Amino acid sequence: MLRDRLKGSRGEWYLVVQAVIFLLLGFGPRGYQLLPVWPYPYSLIATVSGVVLMLAGTLLALAGTNNLGRNLTPLPKPKRDTFLVVTGAYALVRHPIYSGLILFSFGLGFWLQSWLTLVYAILLLLFFDIKSRREEKWLVDVFPEYVAYRKRAKKLIPFIY
Repeated sequence: MLRDRLKGSRGEWYLVVQAVIFLLLGFGPRGYQLLPVWPYPYSLIATVSGVVLMLAGTLLALAGTNNLGRNLTPLPKPKRDTFLVVTGAYALVRHPIYSGLILFSFGLGFWLQSWLTLVYAILLLLFFDIKSRREEKWLVDVFPEYVAYRKRAKKLIPFIY
Protein backbone atom coordinates (compact mmCIF):
# COMPACT_ATOMS: atom_id res chain seq x y z
CA MET A 1 0.00 0.00 0.00
CA LEU A 2 2.76 2.47 0.93
CA ARG A 3 4.68 1.44 -2.16
CA ASP A 4 1.66 2.26 -4.37
CA ARG A 5 1.33 5.66 -2.73
CA LEU A 6 4.99 6.45 -3.31
CA LYS A 7 4.52 5.53 -6.98
CA GLY A 8 1.49 7.82 -7.16
CA SER A 9 -1.00 5.21 -8.34
CA ARG A 10 -3.95 7.42 -7.40
CA GLY A 11 -2.39 10.69 -8.57
CA GLU A 12 -0.61 11.69 -5.38
CA TRP A 13 2.11 13.59 -7.24
CA TYR A 14 -0.50 15.92 -8.65
CA LEU A 15 -1.17 17.09 -5.10
CA VAL A 16 2.50 17.95 -4.60
CA VAL A 17 2.60 20.13 -7.73
CA GLN A 18 -0.76 21.65 -6.82
CA ALA A 19 0.54 22.56 -3.35
CA VAL A 20 3.59 24.29 -4.87
CA ILE A 21 1.38 26.41 -7.14
CA PHE A 22 -0.93 27.26 -4.22
CA LEU A 23 2.12 28.32 -2.18
CA LEU A 24 3.20 30.59 -5.04
CA LEU A 25 -0.28 32.11 -5.21
CA GLY A 26 -0.38 32.69 -1.47
CA PHE A 27 3.18 33.59 -0.66
CA GLY A 28 5.15 33.99 -3.89
CA PRO A 29 6.64 37.28 -5.06
CA ARG A 30 4.04 39.76 -6.29
CA GLY A 31 6.14 42.20 -8.26
CA TYR A 32 9.26 42.68 -10.25
CA GLN A 33 11.00 45.97 -10.99
CA LEU A 34 10.69 45.65 -14.76
CA LEU A 35 6.95 44.96 -14.73
CA PRO A 36 4.71 48.00 -15.27
CA VAL A 37 2.45 49.41 -12.56
CA TRP A 38 -1.29 49.39 -13.30
CA PRO A 39 -2.36 53.02 -13.92
CA TYR A 40 -5.77 54.47 -13.17
CA PRO A 41 -8.50 53.62 -14.43
CA TYR A 42 -7.11 50.12 -15.12
CA SER A 43 -6.25 49.69 -11.46
CA LEU A 44 -9.87 50.35 -10.47
CA ILE A 45 -11.21 48.01 -13.16
CA ALA A 46 -8.74 45.34 -12.04
CA THR A 47 -9.74 45.69 -8.39
CA VAL A 48 -13.47 45.42 -9.09
CA SER A 49 -12.97 42.55 -11.57
CA GLY A 50 -10.74 40.78 -9.09
CA VAL A 51 -13.33 40.89 -6.33
CA VAL A 52 -16.05 39.62 -8.70
CA LEU A 53 -13.83 36.75 -9.94
CA MET A 54 -12.80 35.78 -6.40
CA LEU A 55 -16.44 35.70 -5.25
CA ALA A 56 -17.57 33.74 -8.32
CA GLY A 57 -14.67 31.32 -7.93
CA THR A 58 -15.40 30.76 -4.26
CA LEU A 59 -19.09 30.10 -4.94
CA LEU A 60 -18.34 27.71 -7.80
CA ALA A 61 -15.73 25.75 -5.84
CA LEU A 62 -18.02 25.51 -2.78
CA ALA A 63 -20.96 24.40 -4.94
CA GLY A 64 -18.81 21.73 -6.59
CA THR A 65 -17.58 20.52 -3.21
CA ASN A 66 -21.13 20.38 -1.88
CA ASN A 67 -22.44 18.58 -5.00
CA LEU A 68 -19.74 15.89 -4.74
CA GLY A 69 -20.62 15.04 -1.15
CA ARG A 70 -19.05 11.75 -0.10
CA ASN A 71 -17.36 11.41 -3.51
CA LEU A 72 -14.95 14.23 -2.64
CA THR A 73 -11.27 13.30 -2.67
CA PRO A 74 -8.16 15.42 -3.17
CA LEU A 75 -6.77 12.76 -5.50
CA PRO A 76 -7.68 12.67 -9.19
CA LYS A 77 -8.52 8.95 -9.16
CA PRO A 78 -12.17 8.39 -8.21
CA LYS A 79 -12.95 6.65 -4.93
CA ARG A 80 -14.32 3.14 -4.89
CA ASP A 81 -18.10 2.77 -4.51
CA THR A 82 -18.75 6.20 -5.98
CA PHE A 83 -21.30 7.62 -8.37
CA LEU A 84 -21.11 10.11 -11.23
CA VAL A 85 -22.31 13.64 -10.39
CA VAL A 86 -23.60 15.63 -13.39
CA THR A 87 -26.06 18.02 -11.72
CA GLY A 88 -25.67 21.29 -9.85
CA ALA A 89 -22.32 22.94 -10.55
CA TYR A 90 -21.37 19.84 -12.56
CA ALA A 91 -24.06 20.69 -15.13
CA LEU A 92 -22.19 23.96 -15.77
CA VAL A 93 -18.63 22.61 -15.94
CA ARG A 94 -17.03 19.16 -15.49
CA HIS A 95 -14.52 20.30 -12.87
CA PRO A 96 -16.20 23.10 -10.87
CA ILE A 97 -13.77 22.94 -7.95
CA TYR A 98 -10.81 23.40 -10.29
CA SER A 99 -12.75 26.10 -12.17
CA GLY A 100 -13.51 27.94 -8.96
CA LEU A 101 -9.88 27.85 -7.87
CA ILE A 102 -8.80 29.11 -11.30
CA LEU A 103 -11.31 31.98 -11.22
CA PHE A 104 -10.26 32.84 -7.67
CA SER A 105 -6.57 32.87 -8.59
CA PHE A 106 -7.12 35.17 -11.58
CA GLY A 107 -9.29 37.35 -9.36
CA LEU A 108 -6.48 37.50 -6.81
CA GLY A 109 -4.04 38.58 -9.50
CA PHE A 110 -6.34 41.37 -10.66
CA TRP A 111 -7.22 42.45 -7.13
CA LEU A 112 -3.55 42.65 -6.19
CA GLN A 113 -2.71 44.10 -9.61
CA SER A 114 0.16 41.68 -9.75
CA TRP A 115 1.54 40.44 -13.06
CA LEU A 116 3.38 37.62 -11.29
CA THR A 117 0.22 36.45 -9.53
CA LEU A 118 -1.48 36.33 -12.93
CA VAL A 119 1.40 34.17 -14.17
CA TYR A 120 0.80 31.83 -11.20
CA ALA A 121 -2.90 31.76 -12.14
CA ILE A 122 -1.96 30.75 -15.70
CA LEU A 123 0.26 28.00 -14.25
CA LEU A 124 -2.70 26.80 -12.17
CA LEU A 125 -4.95 26.77 -15.24
CA LEU A 126 -2.40 24.75 -17.23
CA PHE A 127 -1.82 22.40 -14.31
CA PHE A 128 -5.55 21.75 -13.77
CA ASP A 129 -5.94 21.12 -17.50
CA ILE A 130 -3.24 18.43 -17.32
CA LYS A 131 -4.55 16.97 -14.05
CA SER A 132 -8.13 16.86 -15.35
CA ARG A 133 -7.03 14.96 -18.48
CA ARG A 134 -5.67 12.17 -16.29
CA GLU A 135 -8.69 12.31 -14.03
CA GLU A 136 -11.06 12.04 -16.98
CA LYS A 137 -9.29 8.90 -18.24
CA TRP A 138 -9.98 7.28 -14.87
CA LEU A 139 -13.57 8.59 -14.89
CA VAL A 140 -14.24 7.06 -18.33
CA ASP A 141 -12.89 3.72 -17.04
CA VAL A 142 -15.27 3.80 -14.07
CA PHE A 143 -18.25 5.53 -15.73
CA PRO A 144 -18.76 4.76 -19.45
CA GLU A 145 -21.52 7.42 -19.49
CA TYR A 146 -18.83 10.04 -18.80
CA VAL A 147 -18.11 10.14 -22.55
CA ALA A 148 -21.60 11.56 -23.25
CA TYR A 149 -21.37 13.93 -20.27
CA ARG A 150 -18.05 15.26 -21.59
CA LYS A 151 -19.81 16.30 -24.81
CA ARG A 152 -22.45 18.39 -23.01
CA ALA A 153 -20.45 20.15 -20.28
CA LYS A 154 -17.40 22.41 -20.64
CA LYS A 155 -14.21 21.26 -18.97
CA LEU A 156 -12.72 24.09 -16.88
CA ILE A 157 -14.04 27.51 -17.90
CA PRO A 158 -17.83 27.83 -17.89
CA PHE A 159 -19.30 28.48 -21.36
CA ILE A 160 -15.80 28.64 -22.91
CA TYR A 161 -13.55 25.59 -22.35
